[in-house]
Amino acid sequence: MDNFVTHNLKLSNHSEVIILLWTWPFGQTFPLNQCSPTFNISGCFYTEDRLLYSYADAVVLHHRDVCYSRKKLPQMSRPPNQYWVWFNLESPSYTPNIDFMNNLINLTMSYRSDSDIFTPYGWLEQNAKEVNFTIPTKKKLVAWTISNWNPQSRRVLYYEQLKQYVSIDVFGSHHQSLPSSEEQQVLSQYKFYLSFENSVHEDYITEKLWKNSLMSGCVPIVLGPKRENYERFIPKDSFIHVEDFSTAQELAAYILQLDKDDKAYRKYFSWRTTLHFIQDVSWEDHYCKVCKAVKEAPKYKTIVNLADWYK
Repeated sequence: MDNFVTHNLKLSNHSEVIILLWTWPFGQTFPLNQCSPTFNISGCFYTEDRLLYSYADAVVLHHRDVCYSRKKLPQMSRPPNQYWVWFNLESPSYTPNIDFMNNLINLTMSYRSDSDIFTPYGWLEQNAKEVNFTIPTKKKLVAWTISNWNPQSRRVLYYEQLKQYVSIDVFGSHHQSLPSSEEQQVLSQYKFYLSFENSVHEDYITEKLWKNSLMSGCVPIVLGPKRENYERFIPKDSFIHVEDFSTAQELAAYILQLDKDDKAYRKYFSWRTTLHFIQDVSWEDHYCKVCKAVKEAPKYKTIVNLADWYK
């Protein structure tokens, strides 16, 4: 659509809610205005055209693309009551310069369940009817994929303890190669997967659980927020939490016990008869949620200290 047409869109249809993507997230493009009907985006128009800034009802700012310089933020005069939507899927530990956003943001959009627009890495939905889930054939015990190897991180230190008592195959940087195209096929051969987050924060439960473990048909062994936090999103008998055990040696003993007790191991899959997970969440899916949120937004507000909320 050329600029002349887009410029006149708002003028010819005053009921249209215009949502401007200030940047493509990490430069990754995707179709606009092709959301599933489940997102209820009728009456909204998404655009990347910054010439429509003055007409936009909402501007979505992806944090990592604007956080390293204030010049990356819109520099033009801000129209009255225009919503600035802060979008971020990284944990507070990996969210630099968040103070830039103080006194600027009107709506939050993140994995945090208390965000104005909740955009988790995955979620569970009820099956239309009960189904029989077939556990993939398991030939191996424990797997872990990790790209950012920090010897002093909590997850690596815990792994170093655990591997003394149970065999763990590690893939990724400085370890065995595992092309993404083969990831699910390879991981599905393991009974357990280490869903260890790179940092521990409320609701920060990423693709390490949803994709690497659940999609591959492994029982996740999680290291992240508290068990109670996980249980808000997945059944309590669908995963093993490292904090359920006093030591890594105790956890290893439990893993080896389940390896010999097929009936006990299978109980970790019982939830799959009534629930299924959604994990292949695209950028488009996340952004499609903005329309409904803007149309139903409560009284216009500005978040004074975003950093304090997100800590």
